[in-house]
Formats: sequence, C-alpha cells, structure tokens
Amino acid sequence: MFHRANAANFSRSDLVLSAFLSAIVLMVCSSANGQIDDDDQRYGRAVGGISIDADGLLSGARPDALGTLSRLRSQAMQNIPDAMNATADMRKISLRQLEAALEDCVNNNKPIPDEIKYLAGLQRIRYVFVYPEQKDIVLVGVGEGWKVDAKGNVVGIESGRPVMLFDDLLVALRTARGAAQGGITCSIDPTPQGLQRMSRITTGPVQSGNHAEAFAVARAKALGMQRISVHGVPATSHFARVLVAADYRMKRLAMNLEPSPVRGLPSYLQMHSPRARGLKTPRFWLEPSYEAILHDADSLAFELCGSSVKAMTEEDFLTTTGNIKHSGKSSLAAQRWADIMTKKYPELAVADPIFGELHNCMDLAVIGALMVRENLLEKAGLSLPTMMDSAELKTDEFNAPKQVESQASVLRVKGRWITTASGGVAINSWGIVEKLLRGSDKVAAVRAESVPTENVWWWN
Repeated sequence: MFHRANAANFSRSDLVLSAFLSAIVLMVCSSANGQIDDDDQRYGRAVGGISIDADGLLSGARPDALGTLSRLRSQAMQNIPDAMNATADMRKISLRQLEAALEDCVNNNKPIPDEIKYLAGLQRIRYVFVYPEQKDIVLVGVGEGWKVDAKGNVVGIESGRPVMLFDDLLVALRTARGAAQGGITCSIDPTPQGLQRMSRITTGPVQSGNHAEAFAVARAKALGMQRISVHGVPATSHFARVLVAADYRMKRLAMNLEPSPVRGLPSYLQMHSPRARGLKTPRFWLEPSYEAILHDADSLAFELCGSSVKAMTEEDFLTTTGNIKHSGKSSLAAQRWADIMTKKYPELAVADPIFGELHNCMDLAVIGALMVRENLLEKAGLSLPTMMDSAELKTDEFNAPKQVESQASVLRVKGRWITTASGGVAINSWGIVEKLLRGSDKVAAVRAESVPTENVWWWN
C-alpha cells in the first residue's frame, strides 16, 4: 500500500491524514505477465501508469512500462499527411464522408488508419454545421499533427495537448440518447462497512510521533477496497477510463500524494484551515463549463463558446456510524483549491494529458447531446449506419475498473483529521445544451465558409 509521511515528529494538534481511494485508468501492462497489453499495442489507448486486471482491480505498472509503450506506439505510428500535420484553426471533418471511409474499411476488412483514429488531429471542436443540401454534418475546430510523448500519450506536435479520439466520439454518439437520463458520471467510493471501520479508528486515541505513519496506514487498511462506478458510457470503454483517471489524478494532487506538475497549484492539504471542527471529508469533482452554445435562426449552425473544465467541491462529514453526510456547502479552503484547480486546468491539460483527454471527452459528450436533442441527423438527411449501428465497427474494450485499495498520506499541518472519500466526474451534457442554447446572427456566416466538398472527409 502506498503511503507517504513527513519526516518531522507529529502531535495530536498538527496531524492531518488523508486516507482515500486510489484509482486510475488504462491497462498499461498485464497483471499476469507484466507485458504491454495486446489491445493497447494495437489501438494505443493507454492513459498511463496503472494496470487493471481481469477482476477489475487497479494496481501499479512496472516503472519501465510507459517507456516501452511510448516506443511501441512510436514504431507503429503512420506517417501524417503534410496538410494534416500543419496547425489549423478551422480543421473540418465531414461526418458523411467519414462514414464512407469507415464503411470502406469495414467492407474490405481494412484497418482504420491513424488519420481517423486521431480525428485528423482535432483538439477542440468549436462548431457543428448542418448542410441539408449535401446531406452532411461538419465538425470544425483547432487541429494539428500529432506525436507520441515519453509516457505514450498521443499529443499535438506544437501544443502538447492530447488529440481527440475517434473511439471517444463513437462512444459519445452511441450513448448520447441514454445520457439524457442521469448524464455521464464516474465515482470512486468507500463501502459503508469500510467507513464504519475507519470511523472507529478515527474516534479512537490519536497516535503521535513515530506511530503517525503506522496510524495512517491502519486507517487506509480499515477503509479497505473502494468501489468504482461508471454510468452513461460502457465501463469497458476508453471514454470511461478517462473519467476514472482524471478523478484519480485530481485526488492525488488535492491530497498531496504527489507534487503538482504546474506552478501555483498547491495541494488542498497545504491550504487547509484548522478552524472547523468535526471530521471533514471535502469532496471534489470535475464538470464541463461553457459560456454559451450559439445557433443561427435555422438551427443549422452551432458554436460552443468558452469551453472549459471546472473543479467543484462540497464539504461532507463522516458521522460516528460511518455514514457520509452532505452539507451542501464548501469550506473556504476547499473552494479556494477548486478555484485554483479550475484556473490552472489549461496548463494541467498539457502537463498531465489525462486532464486534456477529459476535456475532449466532455466536448464530445456535449456534441452528442446537441446532435440528438436538436435532431441534427434528421435535419441533414444524414444516415450513419456504420458509425451508429454496425456490429462490425466496435469500440475498443478493456477490463472495466471495479475496485481499488485505499491509500494514505500524512502531512505535518495544524488541524484535525481530514479524510477524502468521494468525488468524481459529472457530465450533464443534456442539461448544458438545454440551458445554454442561444440565438445569434454571427454563426451563419462561418457556416457559409465551411461547405463540404465531395470525396474529402477532412480539410483545412
């Protein structure tokens, strides 16, 4: 079990503990033989650093696994067309022509090329345009060429942001209608039994001095395995693993289990105020944020304005019976940390690409909800049988994350015991579309400049 402790002596008044879940993403190496997973070699879907076995248990990968993965992906990477390699503010993708390219791959048993896997290098989708005359829908946004970084992430050559994945787009489109009920969420939570065990240790005598580290580990052991739940998308999908990974990374940063990769983002523990009483369990989660979704008079042109990711928080309390009680409020320190996390998120999206991948998935989920709610396929007269319905075009599948061992961190600060045991990611894609749709007279002009042409599925 991983834990870390400050080397200084500890006392009852200046010991703060975080014993919390530890979860992550993608299968980097197989628990059976320690090798890079075959599917991961083929599809290049690793998010980084952790193995998931056949029972859904998350654990650490070998230190050299990511370097091996980076080398394998680099060797397998196909050449990028010169025009696609250049940075473009208005890279366009025709869904009708993309459907035709995919149909050709399926019918002729050809592998999907990297150009499609990485959605022509798109890193942000700003516009969605409908063209009934051409029976087409065009996605428009910033794009550039891509490379494999030292940890095996596929990122933009210039920006360092992860590129969008066709697999995530496919999941977003296929699950968009179902996401109307409950949205897309992930959560990693302790069991009631684990909370009760930990509560008994918490209310017992506080250890000090050289026993502090052992006390922290005992609390984590009492908390035991924590459950991972994913709703709205298949738990076996890459999309789901991005949600779990981002939640995991955020909690590690918040609870000082590892240093921030960007300047100016301290851990929550470093910002904690000792004034409040009771066993506090700050809950942090990530959700998408937009300024508006603009549309023209005919609802054929849409613009996603101010796309970003926001860190949210709420103060929970652990009762003596081991239950979590929601306060509906946030502490000053927790809110300050969430605000800094939000401000620093664009930097984190480059320094730790999982945060960029989460932003990509959020945008794709909102676009999926927009297309279904506004009946864009029907307006365009466009059918996408290969993308939406074909059994031959399957999304990537991996072992679903189900549980993870709790971990502990001890720091020397002035205050009481602090435990974080909840959080996650929440994407209310339908709520965003319903709330933020606004008419605008400027979007139609951009649509007129992006009319698709025959036999080209992407262009600048």
